[in-house]
Amino acid sequence: MNPLLSSKDTLLDRIGMALAGKLTAKTSGYEPYTPSDPETLARTLRPGDILLIEGNHKVSAAIKYLTQSTWSHAAFFAGDEIPLTLDQATLPVIDRPQLIEVNLGQGCVAVPLSKYSTYNTRICRPVGLTPEDRNAVLSFMISRLGLKYDMKNILDMLRFFMPTPPVPVRWRRRMLAFGSGDPTRAICSTLIAEAFEQIRYPILPEITRAPGRASATSQYSRAEILHIRHHSLYTPRDFDLSPYFAVVKPTLEYGFDYKRLQWEGRDGKPLIE
Repeated sequence: MNPLLSSKDTLLDRIGMALAGKLTAKTSGYEPYTPSDPETLARTLRPGDILLIEGNHKVSAAIKYLTQSTWSHAAFFAGDEIPLTLDQATLPVIDRPQLIEVNLGQGCVAVPLSKYSTYNTRICRPVGLTPEDRNAVLSFMISRLGLKYDMKNILDMLRFFMPTPPVPVRWRRRMLAFGSGDPTRAICSTLIAEAFEQIRYPILPEITRAPGRASATSQYSRAEILHIRHHSLYTPRDFDLSPYFAVVKPTLEYGFDYKRLQWEGRDGKPLIE
């Protein structure tokens, strides 16, 4: 029996969990181009960073298609701020739960960096966070650990069984946010976006320009007004595209020198200069 189900669960709960299980099953043939090194990630990541993941679950294919992106999942790095059990505290750093993520069928959980050692990943870092705001974001995410999601809204999951639904590009983001059920929140990056929304940190705000008063140096001054989009519309790709999150590449953080690379010749032997 599924440990996430109890005798009080309804038929819809059971159907929802069955659908979630199928959607989170791994697909065959996935091979990362540059798999992550968990130890290097552990040295590079800072609390508040977002780790984007190129997933290989069945639901990942639909998310990649709908968002026109290679990134299908996002996790929040909280590092040592996550409370540990005595057993977890004795584990190597890469095996301790340091990432907070939301998974379909599980809810909000803490997982180790080693979980993504065989996946393509990308670090996106918010720039210029004050210590107070960083702590606020961390506290928000940690407080959501253990949050479960209602699996009754099965329509929110059924759409992901069509990896390439025939919808125009402009409607695909809306399709991700279709319905109002919790499974939508469990799949998208909405919890992370909601955390940054609390401190008014922009991800991809809508910008409109309004004419200001005429001044001595220009006929019109233009003011940018930032409108924070609702967190339910954000996807993993948005953190990559955001002009307010820096892309951090671990291989470049610790003195990369291309002259020290070992190249292989056509005969399969190392090239020696």
